Amino acid sequence: MIKALVAFLFLSTNFYIYNYFATTEIHPSRGVFASFPLQVGSWTCQRHEAMEQKIIDNLGVTDYLICEFRSPMEPVPVGVYIGYHQSQVGTEDGGETRIHPPAHCLPGSGWNIIASDDVLLDIPGLPGGPQEVRRVMIAKGEARQLVYYWYQERGRVIADDSKKLAALFWDRARKSRTDGALVRFTLPVVRGDETAADAAFRNLATQIVPLIPAYVPN
Repeated sequence: MIKALVAFLFLSTNFYIYNYFATTEIHPSRGVFASFPLQVGSWTCQRHEAMEQKIIDNLGVTDYLICEFRSPMEPVPVGVYIGYHQSQVGTEDGGETRIHPPAHCLPGSGWNIIASDDVLLDIPGLPGGPQEVRRVMIAKGEARQLVYYWYQERGRVIADDSKKLAALFWDRARKSRTDGALVRFTLPVVRGDETAADAAFRNLATQIVPLIPAYVPN
């Protein structure tokens, strides 16, 4: 049994190494976020926000969307971040291009994660139909924010970091692709009203999610 397992691991490793290193990475064509609409349904974003170059370099992001959307029908604004990484295999000079997990970045920016769950998101346009995404409550002093995020990569929606890493290795060997994006919605929780924040998220996500594949290829 042990010999069979060792043989399987050896063959699997050889298969992966052969495919992992012997192919040229594929970068599918896509739209650029500079063309992402500023009006979606009743929601409006005043402008595409820009990050400093040093932050872009630190994130290793190829293209990104940062917009604060507001609607006269909803009581809270929604911050939207979609960071697209054309490749997640690193650079020749040793730079990091893999997507940074929000669970690591949020505490570094002064926000504490006080609750985190995977929840089923069932809205039109989500690759593969209803999918689990991560719902996180964060706190800084008395302030509270609700964050929904997921990784959208090569036709997958993934909430879990370890599953994302496994899919990355598999798709690099099988498809010669490592491209993908972090999709994140951030909403203030006003007077403790999580229900209103959840409703605003779903309202906007229903409008935005069907647009994402044009910028993050399946």
